[in-house]
Amino acid sequence: MIELHDILRKKEIWAIGGGKGGIGKSLITGNMGIHLARLNKKVLLVDADLGGANLHTTLGIGVPEMTLSDFLCRRVENLQDVIIATSIPNLSLISGAQDFLDAANPNFAQKTRLLRNLDALDTDYILLDLGAGTSYNILDFFLFSDHGILVVLPEPTAIENAYRFIKSAFYRRFKRIVANNKDVRNIIDTAMDQKNTMGLRTPHDLIERIKAMDPGVGEILQLEMSKFRPKLIVNQVRTKNDIQIGFSMKTACQRYFGINVEYLGYVDYDDCVWQSIRSKRPLAVEYPFSRPSKGIERIVSNVLRKEQLTLSTVY
Repeated sequence: MIELHDILRKKEIWAIGGGKGGIGKSLITGNMGIHLARLNKKVLLVDADLGGANLHTTLGIGVPEMTLSDFLCRRVENLQDVIIATSIPNLSLISGAQDFLDAANPNFAQKTRLLRNLDALDTDYILLDLGAGTSYNILDFFLFSDHGILVVLPEPTAIENAYRFIKSAFYRRFKRIVANNKDVRNIIDTAMDQKNTMGLRTPHDLIERIKAMDPGVGEILQLEMSKFRPKLIVNQVRTKNDIQIGFSMKTACQRYFGINVEYLGYVDYDDCVWQSIRSKRPLAVEYPFSRPSKGIERIVSNVLRKEQLTLSTVY
């Protein structure tokens, strides 16, 4: 039997994002980190929710003296200086910016410096807790990662925002590939407006239009579309219908966007979640055998094994 620790490799970056706030990204990120650390691998959590940092709270840590803003503002030059230890063996944290309003929108040089320094750290896994929404910085962190993971709640606004996030990340990826082709970039900008007058409603429409302009570029983008495989977690699940939402979104993304979304799994709704937050103790520590904690553990296992949830494992 293959053990999880045999699958782990050096180093991976996981980015956990979402189309809106309040969907549990930080709680899931923190507890995913704990489960990874228990596999005897060095894990670094980075609160990249610049301007709304709260990852430390889910770990039961007070506001750290040194945060990411100290690095972004060059109060410290070495990213290692803002890393703090947690009570969990093998797990460390870089807390997000709290006192630097401009940090919520770092410029290109700041972002490049941050990514370069993250890549140089001696760790096995880096988990980025992204902010809400679809700003370019959030999308760039999502696309930079080895695994872009999207959290969604089983409610209409969260689902709608998740679709918007996937589509925005997809178009952002396209724009980076054709950075030197102004005409194609203009077409992509047009397609991002759902009400555009060119009839470009889906990524399929966009690629067909680009193929007509430049077949070579169109083929490149077609290939990139097949490589783009965002991952999905449904949080606060109460019913089997809530679980089904992940499968429905996977089908819809394939049918309407041509994008292969991987459904990693779901996290049950349970009072132990808010109880752990209130007690300032991580869920995986305070309630390790609870359904939400076990759900997050299964999600981590699925990422490591390159597997996803299937109907046969649910029903």
